[in-house]
Amino acid sequence: MNDMTIAVNEANPAGAENRPQPKQGVLDIAPYVPGKSKGSNGKTLHKLSSNETPLGTSKTVSAALSTVTGALELYPDGNASELRDAIGEVYGLNPDRIICGAGSDEILSMLANTYLGPGDEAIYCEHGFLVYEIAIRGAGATPVVAPEKDLTTDVDAILERVTPKTKMVFLANPNNPTGTYLPFAEVKRLHEGLPSNVLLVLDAAYGEYVRRNDYESGIELAATTENVVMTRTFSKIYGLANLRIGWGFGPAHIIDAMNRIRGPFNMSGVAIAAGAAAVRDRTFVADSVEHNEKWLPWVTEELEKLGLTVTPSVGNFVLVHFSDEDGKRATDADAYLLERGCVLRMVGNYGLPNAIRMTIGSEEANRTVVAHLKDFLAQA
Repeated sequence: MNDMTIAVNEANPAGAENRPQPKQGVLDIAPYVPGKSKGSNGKTLHKLSSNETPLGTSKTVSAALSTVTGALELYPDGNASELRDAIGEVYGLNPDRIICGAGSDEILSMLANTYLGPGDEAIYCEHGFLVYEIAIRGAGATPVVAPEKDLTTDVDAILERVTPKTKMVFLANPNNPTGTYLPFAEVKRLHEGLPSNVLLVLDAAYGEYVRRNDYESGIELAATTENVVMTRTFSKIYGLANLRIGWGFGPAHIIDAMNRIRGPFNMSGVAIAAGAAAVRDRTFVADSVEHNEKWLPWVTEELEKLGLTVTPSVGNFVLVHFSDEDGKRATDADAYLLERGCVLRMVGNYGLPNAIRMTIGSEEANRTVVAHLKDFLAQA
């Protein structure tokens, strides 16, 4: 068979039924599109598209990595014991109830693949993290979207959509890309309203940044109930996005079930060592929070001075709204910034075509973006 024959067969719908077929729901998944990394001229001065920390990573990580790189021919610890012990030490948790993976994305997918299947439904919010739908559909289940109120999770809207088919609810708290959050009292009200066989997944990827007295990341519910799991990531405040490290904490029976489908070596030794070192460096985390506490309000206020609407955020990013509804001004602003090497994130795929998400970056990055947006709006 020559190349021409192969090309014809691939393009011929008549032969489609004779080749392997993905399971139902897979082809309904819109592929996840990450934030851009380069400006339109191929250069990047300030990358503020993926909510990465501007402070790099803990200095203790480099020392930890030196203990691993001399043994790359060996398999890593399949249980990630060093990392689970470190997380347990810092958060006061039983390591046996912790599971680690390649970013919190893998933890979310493991939860879906463990508890969802054809005929099941799982609920997430209108502007929730795109990976929820991917995980749900990938498991063969049906996604159900609950509308938000003022770009914030609406507990009543979620509870109204619970049916006998509902098996899981995903809640990002704080939410990405809006930056809004639910007080712990509302999270508890949501949990109390769910049937006991429905798993509530609390995604606290940005939990370390929140400084509100009425916020709780989900540890309490995950520790004291039988149907709550909290997930976290090392990609944000710890500055280890490149190594893909995430973890979940929940009831022993849920962690046991997830471990039965988890890949035997789903984390590299490098990731395990780096994560263990990073989570113990509380000074680095405190410095990151302090930086965010200084520049989050500054960026918000400066953008509002330009006449833009900014959704109040408790994360390390802001959602910036432009006045039109068709997204043209947001698209034009994004192009204007890209030409000048400032990479932000369009969020039309989150149902927000007239908004751009901006990560809180370094002082230089923050001031530069604000200045460029001021020039853009003046020209417009």
